[in-house]
Amino acid sequence: MESFVKKAFFPFWQLVRQVSNNLFITFIAVKPISMVRQYIETNQDRFLAELYDLIRIPSVSADSRHKGDVRKAAEYVRDRIKEAGADKVEIKETKGHPIVYGEKMTGASNPTVLVYGHYDVQPPDPLDKWITPPFEPTVRDGKIYARGACDDKGQFYMHIKAFEIMMKKGLPNCNVKFMIEGEEEVGSDNLGIFVKENKELLKADVILISDTSLISLDQPSITVGLRGLSYMEVEVTGPNRDLHSGVYGGAVANPATVLCEMIASLHDANGRITIPGFYDKVDELSAAERQAMNKAPFELQAYKNDLEIGEVYGEKGYTTLERTGIRPTLEVNGIWGGYTGEGAKTVLPSKAHAKISMRLVPHQNSKEISELFTRHLLSIAPPTVKVKVIPHHGGEPAVTPTDSKAFKAAASAFEEVWGKSPIPTRDGGSIPIVALFKKELGLDTVLMGFGLDSDALHSPNEHYGLKNFFIGIETIVAFYKHFGN
Repeated sequence: MESFVKKAFFPFWQLVRQVSNNLFITFIAVKPISMVRQYIETNQDRFLAELYDLIRIPSVSADSRHKGDVRKAAEYVRDRIKEAGADKVEIKETKGHPIVYGEKMTGASNPTVLVYGHYDVQPPDPLDKWITPPFEPTVRDGKIYARGACDDKGQFYMHIKAFEIMMKKGLPNCNVKFMIEGEEEVGSDNLGIFVKENKELLKADVILISDTSLISLDQPSITVGLRGLSYMEVEVTGPNRDLHSGVYGGAVANPATVLCEMIASLHDANGRITIPGFYDKVDELSAAERQAMNKAPFELQAYKNDLEIGEVYGEKGYTTLERTGIRPTLEVNGIWGGYTGEGAKTVLPSKAHAKISMRLVPHQNSKEISELFTRHLLSIAPPTVKVKVIPHHGGEPAVTPTDSKAFKAAASAFEEVWGKSPIPTRDGGSIPIVALFKKELGLDTVLMGFGLDSDALHSPNEHYGLKNFFIGIETIVAFYKHFGN
């Protein structure tokens, strides 16, 4: 009888066993994420309170008046990494602002992830354009409005909270190192020195950075290309003092006018940069590569509506995605001279100034481009003025591989948490340290950013979505699971 029952119901029991096994496998696969999500929901108010306290520190690295605030932010980050479960956390001094280093070594056989981020922020100016104070985080429409909310406090803080979750829930299957600096917004010069002098300390298998953006919350993406940077300042001097524009106007060259004419000549009618040799090393993508790049979701009219512009502008023959991702650019970041106060003062200024940045693409070198720019500006200066070109900081472009284990782990993390495969994209911004990591440490970087292009980085009313913050934490934990396995 027993034999008959087994034979008669064997297909049913086989199905039960198969379903049970599948359920068990599914449970094992999703259990960490379920625990992660539950932990986030339970602790979300605390997570935000901690982030808000960090944001309230005006750690503006470009302004010497905030040196103490930058130090305070470093100490705050150190304390939070230690609380999250790191065994070794310390502030590393540099000639400029300090670097926060922390680590948790879980096993010699485990892979090591080096997390990079920056706690310094851009100046908040112009202050009158902020709806709410820049260093008092305010939530509106599901977004945190504050300087540094996205760039990069909100984004690197996700990694500290993801690390906390892994430590609390017994999930760590990777060694984790943190290197959070305070000079990214001014060129990372001292971080470069630190990396060169601490190669043994920084040994890892991959660099993980969240300081880039997604295509959208509906379509995740992973940045695989960053442009380089050359940042310059130009000073044009005419007469030895400001002059009465009625007495001297028309007889003495106006430095502000001359500077404007020089700047205007740096682009031709097709939007190409006119500096001789500027395009000599530009990497030209194939038609197939350009076609693939333009498959990324992009609505031109929505783009124009968001910026309230009538039409886009740029180098002829390229789409907006190509202009911001694979083509070099030259932009005026600031221009001033003469009287700019309230009311009228009829002067012919003695000096005029401009700050100009150039974004670079693969094979262009920031030092070479800076030299080309300097020579060209001096060559086109009329004899009526004196021109001084001052280089500030720069960085090299970088392209990261899409066939590495780390990239595949990041893609799997997005697929698991978001239910969609991420699209590889090239970002218009610059993170100079990425190229340095490759050169000095031999390590590739995975750029798992969770911001959006519309987050007003470097602008008044910078913001970061609450959903971005929380789902970013969850996705980072998933990355460690896939990379560790």
